[in-house]
Amino acid sequence: MTAPPFTPSRAYPREEVARWDIETDVAIVGFGIAGACAAIEARAAGAAVTIFEVAAAAGGSSAMSGGEFYIGGGSATQKAAGFEDSVEDFRAYLTMAAGPGADQPRIDIYAEQGLAHLDWLAEQGVPFKGTYLPGRWPEPPTDDTLIWCGSEAAWPFRDVARPAPRGHTAQAFGRGGGAMVMERLIARALALGAEPHFSARALCLIADRAGAVHGLVVRIDGTARMVRARSGVILASGGFICNDDMVRQYAPRVSTVNPYPITAGNDDGSGIRMGQSVGAAVTHMEQFFATRTTFPPESLIKGILVNEQGQRFINEDAYHGRVAQYALRQSNGRVWMLLDDATFGRPESFPQVTIAAVGESWAEIEAELGLPVGELVHTMDAYNRNAAQGTDPLFHKQPEWLQPLTKAPFAALSACIPEWPAVVFTLGGLVTRPTGEVLDGAGSVIPGLYAAGRAACGVPRWGDGYSSGMSLGDASFFGRLAGKSAPAR
Repeated sequence: MTAPPFTPSRAYPREEVARWDIETDVAIVGFGIAGACAAIEARAAGAAVTIFEVAAAAGGSSAMSGGEFYIGGGSATQKAAGFEDSVEDFRAYLTMAAGPGADQPRIDIYAEQGLAHLDWLAEQGVPFKGTYLPGRWPEPPTDDTLIWCGSEAAWPFRDVARPAPRGHTAQAFGRGGGAMVMERLIARALALGAEPHFSARALCLIADRAGAVHGLVVRIDGTARMVRARSGVILASGGFICNDDMVRQYAPRVSTVNPYPITAGNDDGSGIRMGQSVGAAVTHMEQFFATRTTFPPESLIKGILVNEQGQRFINEDAYHGRVAQYALRQSNGRVWMLLDDATFGRPESFPQVTIAAVGESWAEIEAELGLPVGELVHTMDAYNRNAAQGTDPLFHKQPEWLQPLTKAPFAALSACIPEWPAVVFTLGGLVTRPTGEVLDGAGSVIPGLYAAGRAACGVPRWGDGYSSGMSLGDASFFGRLAGKSAPAR
């Protein structure tokens, strides 16, 4: 007999399940940070937990991160470093950062309980040194905790929320602390009794005629196994940056930016498609994170960015992902970073950057780049005049980053597409309540189905407002809530 065509896009009928091969209370798809935190909370609630991870080991894309959690509101580390922050300021920043369609109930609970979540992470074995690292860093090269990792001090965010650094980074020497974070959380989940299956691909959900989810079909050792989840299935399987068809359908602009995906390789959107197979709604699927990190060195922030009209388009002191989004949207993808001899440097993240022009005057740079005659010269005259007075009336760049670019020779670094690849991942996903229940198009709960992490659309849902640490913070926090909700069903 030919095996049925299991596919994430079509649920398997509950009525056709002859027997269950595996039975559990909570079945979790994915053993990244959302899945690990869901497992910890579900086990703490007394539920039997089985995790199905498609890779040969746990960690997922979370293990590739910098280990930063974007959390504010007045942590002990913030206070020790002399920064004032409040839940209200944190909430206001998150609301602006979430952009159009912000999920206010989700933001509210994250802002109100974020500090307690930091304590919870420490209780699970994730260490935080509790020290502050001054300066601007994509992620700390030291084992310090607190860094500026968003647009907190940049316009327009600083006008809405009192600026404060909110990146709380796990203590790990050098960059890439996400691997250590995942080691600790994985160990905790396993110590509590979560049962993992590796090289186990979830093929589809199992649902009844009314749309309620009862389990899933998983391929283990080449065989399809019927898994019963008495309390529910939690989809923590990541985004869809690895699925070219989904990217073309939902976020076609990704393909125009010479993308370099941040992924462990299994963000194929299968969890999102499983949710859709039982009527789940999706949102913000066109949104994605993209960056081309320009600092360190910090001197590059004092340069300016211009497009093919020779005009500025962004305050260059904003978060590097926000700057990149604006740059990638410029006409014909043509953008240059302009520097003088006092500010020149090569970005550490992309030292092979192309030097597109060098000259003794801005008129020479203008001509070498083929810009409209007089436009770049006018832009530089106006910028230098205002910078000398400590002002930026057009884009409100903060005074500490304003420096007249007047010391020859001058240079233009190419930020044109495709010369500088953009690091990307998707932000859209399933619509859920903050507690993890997946919702259909009418806003009703789909019984037995939960989601967290990038399989769901969380607090970070607007590329222009993203800050480093939002993904780990969101996935770990709402993974916990999903892990609490499923056993209570």
